[in-house]
Amino acid sequence: MVVFCFLVDQKRQVRRSKPAAGICSRCGGGASVADMKTATRFCYVPFYWKSWRAIICTFCGAILRSYR
Repeated sequence: MVVFCFLVDQKRQVRRSKPAAGICSRCGGGASVADMKTATRFCYVPFYWKSWRAIICTFCGAILRSYR
């Protein structure tokens, strides 16, 4: 019997951020513009990276708007 186990996940990382005008629609916290990096990993080994920009909440961490 052959069993295949694929361990694939994504890890998001905020590279840098700066304050932005506006508030979060979910919790009312402040907003910031952040440069994000997403790494897709297979068995804990990254094989795909993507850099993008997003407006995130500084309190709850929700992504309010993404620019891919």
